[in-house]
Amino acid sequence: MSLCIALALPAHAADGDEENWGLCPIVDAVPAFDDAPPPMGDMGQRALEPTDIAGGQLERAGADQDLVIQDNVRLNRGDQFLGTDKLTYNEISGNYSAIGNVRYQDSGMRIVAERAEGNQNADQHRIEDVQYQLTERRGNGGADRIELDGAKGHLIGSTYSTCAPNQRAWELRASRIDIDTEEGQGVARNATVRIGKVPVLYVPWFMFPVDDRRRTGLLYPQISLSDRNGFDWRQPIYLNLAPNYDATLYPRYMVKRGGVLGAEFRWLYPNGRGEVFGNWMPDDKLPGDEPERYLAPEVGTPMASLPDKNRGQFALTATHNINSSWYANTNLGWVSDTHYFEDFSSSLYGISNYSIRSDAGVYGRGRWWEASLMADHYQLADYTLTDANLAFDRLPRAFARWAQPMQPWLETGVDGEAVRFDHTEFLGGTRLDIKPYVAMPLEGASWFLRPKLAWRYTAYQLEGNATERANDFVRRYGGAVTPELIERFSDSSKTRSLPIASLDAGLYFDRTTHFRGTQYLHTLEPRIYYLNAPYRNQDDFPVFDTGTMTFSWGQLFRDNRYTGADRQMDANQLTAALTTRFISEEDGRERLAASIGQIEYFDDSRVTLPGETPIAQGKSAWVADASLMPNDRWTFGATYIWNPKYRGEDFTSFRARYMFPRGGIVNLGYRYRRNAAFREGIDPPENKDQLEQADFSFLYPVNETWSVVGRYYYSFKDEKPLETIAGVQWESCCLAARLVGRRYLRNRDGDLDTRIMFEFELKGLGSAGQNTERVLRRGILGYDRDDLYLVPPSSVERLNNTGRESTPDPTL
Repeated sequence: MSLCIALALPAHAADGDEENWGLCPIVDAVPAFDDAPPPMGDMGQRALEPTDIAGGQLERAGADQDLVIQDNVRLNRGDQFLGTDKLTYNEISGNYSAIGNVRYQDSGMRIVAERAEGNQNADQHRIEDVQYQLTERRGNGGADRIELDGAKGHLIGSTYSTCAPNQRAWELRASRIDIDTEEGQGVARNATVRIGKVPVLYVPWFMFPVDDRRRTGLLYPQISLSDRNGFDWRQPIYLNLAPNYDATLYPRYMVKRGGVLGAEFRWLYPNGRGEVFGNWMPDDKLPGDEPERYLAPEVGTPMASLPDKNRGQFALTATHNINSSWYANTNLGWVSDTHYFEDFSSSLYGISNYSIRSDAGVYGRGRWWEASLMADHYQLADYTLTDANLAFDRLPRAFARWAQPMQPWLETGVDGEAVRFDHTEFLGGTRLDIKPYVAMPLEGASWFLRPKLAWRYTAYQLEGNATERANDFVRRYGGAVTPELIERFSDSSKTRSLPIASLDAGLYFDRTTHFRGTQYLHTLEPRIYYLNAPYRNQDDFPVFDTGTMTFSWGQLFRDNRYTGADRQMDANQLTAALTTRFISEEDGRERLAASIGQIEYFDDSRVTLPGETPIAQGKSAWVADASLMPNDRWTFGATYIWNPKYRGEDFTSFRARYMFPRGGIVNLGYRYRRNAAFREGIDPPENKDQLEQADFSFLYPVNETWSVVGRYYYSFKDEKPLETIAGVQWESCCLAARLVGRRYLRNRDGDLDTRIMFEFELKGLGSAGQNTERVLRRGILGYDRDDLYLVPPSSVERLNNTGRESTPDPTL
C-alpha cells in the first residue's frame, strides 16, 4: 500500500532540483513525525527488509479472527514508516483498515490521512482526506481520495504546489488524475493553475510522465517580440523514439518572416554518441524587405539573387571510442547562404562568425604521446568577404607528439606534422614539419633552470608552376607579377632546417609580512628567458596556416611568435620579467599579483610574413599585468602593453567586479588595442585604433524579491552600442517573472535590433515565455555565481565550429 501511495502522489510534480529555493520559508505542509525514525535506505532496498509492527494492544476479533492492533500503532520496513491509531488486518483475506491519525513517510515524502482501507492480496487500496509533503524536492498538496488498483491509481480532487502552505502563491488543481506506474504516465482531467485564488490556465485533459522515463509530447514554447522577426513563436516537440535515441522538432513562426522547421536527432550507444541538427525555411520575407543588403556590389560577395527560398542549416557532431587510447570524432556544418548567421542569430557571435569549419578524424593519447589523423574544410559564412579569405583546407593532416623523461634531469621528445593543403582560390601543397628536442629540467625549492635544444626541419612540395605561384602571391598580397617574382617561386620543393636553443631560469624569494592585521606570504619571482635561432630566408615559403601571435605576457616565453610552421622566427633575444604576489596565509588566496616583462632584441629579427615589418634591434613593448582581490567582494584586473618606439600603448585592459551580499554583481571592463599595421604619417588617423570598447553589466537586488539587470556594451571606435540590456526580475519562494528588453547589433552594417522578452515561471512546474536566463547569463558575467568559477554552461548562446548556436537539452 505505502509503495503505491509514494508513487502516486508526487506524480504530477516537476523536478525542481535546479531552482532557487532560498526565499522559501521552512514550513512543511506535513511536519516531521516525532515518533518516526529517520528514513534508512531507499525504495530499491525495501523488498529485502523485514517488517516490524508494534503497538500498545494486540488482539483477535470477529468471526474471521482479524488481527487488531491499537494504541500508537507503528509499522517499519526499510525507509518506510506507517503509524495509526488502529490497524485491522486479516492474514487470510488480506483485507485491512487503518483508522485515525494515519501517518506515512519514506525517503521521498510524508503523508497524513484520516482513513485507509483495502486488500493487500489484491493490491487494492482507498485512502481518504490526504495531505502530503515531498522531502527530496519541493512540493506539497492533498487529495480528497486516492484509489489504487495494482499499478493503476486515481487521485480525486488533487492539488500540488511548491509554495509553503501559508503562502499559496500558486497551485495546480485537478478534479481527477489517473496514474499507471507500469506505463510511467498519468492523465489529468479538468486541471487548473491558480495564481493566488485566481485561475489563470484551464486544461481539460493532459498527459504527463510519473517517472524518469522520457515521453513524446510538447515542451514549453519560447515566445519573443523583435523588430526583425515580429512576434516569434517556437514550439519544441519531443519524440521519444527509443531508450538510446530521440528526436526533437522545432517548428517556429515569425510574423514578419514566415515559418521555419528545425529538427534534432540524438543517439547514444556504449562506445559513443552523436547529434544531427537541421533548419529549413522554405520562404523568408526578410531578404525582400532589405534587398540592397544582399545584392549590393560594394560587399565582398554580392549575391546574384535574393536568398529568400529554401534557407537552411545543417550540423552533425559524433564521437566513437575505439579503445582506451583512441577515439574518432566529427563536426560537420553547412549553411545555405553567407547571410544566414546574420539573419538567424540573435547574438554578436552570429555576425562575428565568418566561416564554418567541418572536420573528421581519429585521435589518440597515451602517457607519453598523442597523435591524430584528421581532415577539415571551411565554408564562407560572411557576405562581406570572399572565398579568398578562407583558411586552407587540410586534406588530410597527420600529427604526432612524443615527450618522455629519460632521467629526472633529462627529457627528450619530438613533434611531427604532415599536411596536404587545398583551397578553392589558391594553389595548395604538402608540408612536413619535424621538431625533435632535448631538455634538462633542473629545479630546486627556490630556483629552476631549464635549458632546451631543438632542431626544426620543414619541407614543402608545392602545386603549380612558378608563374601560377607568383600570380597567387600577387592576388593574396598585392603588387605585380615580375620576372624576379617568378624566379623567386621557381622551385616547387623547399626545405628549412635550423637549431633552436633556449634557456628558462628563475628564482623564488618569499617572506612573511603583515598588512592591516593580516599575515601574508610575499613572493618575489625574477625570471629570464634567452632564445637563439639563426636566420633562414623564408620569404619564398608559402603561408598556409600561419599568422602572427598577439603580443602578450605569454609571448615573452615562446620560441616562435608565429602560430603555424610556415614561419620560424630568427632570434637572439633575452626576456627579463618579474612577478610578485601577496598570498593570504589565513585562507591561501592570492590577494595581489603583479608582473612586468620586456624582451631585449640583440639583433634584428628579419623573418616576416608578407607585408609585415621586421623587428629591429632594441627593446620590445613592456607588458604589465596585475590582479587585486582586497576582499571577497572586490576583484580588479589590468593589463597594459606600452611600446617605447612611439611612446604609446599597444593594448590596455581593465576589469573590475563587485559582488553584492544577496547575490548581485557589477562588472566593469574596458579594452583598447592599437592597430598593429598602422603606419604613423602614412595611414589615415582613423585607422590607428583597432578597437576601443567598454562593457558595464550588473544584477542589482533591490530587496529579497525584486532585482534589476542591465548591460551597456559600447564601441568608442564605431560610436555606437553593441548590446544594451535592461530588465526587471521579481522572485518569490515559488514564483518568478522576468521582463527583459534587449537591443543588439544585428548585422555587419551596424543596424540594431530590439527584442522584448518575458518569462513567467512556476517553480517546480515549468515556465512560459522566452528563455531569458540564457541571454542574461551570456551578457552578465556572474548572473549565475557558478559561472565565475566553472566553465561557462553549455546553454550559453555561442556558435560551435559547425556554426550552430547551442541550446539546452530538450529532455530537461
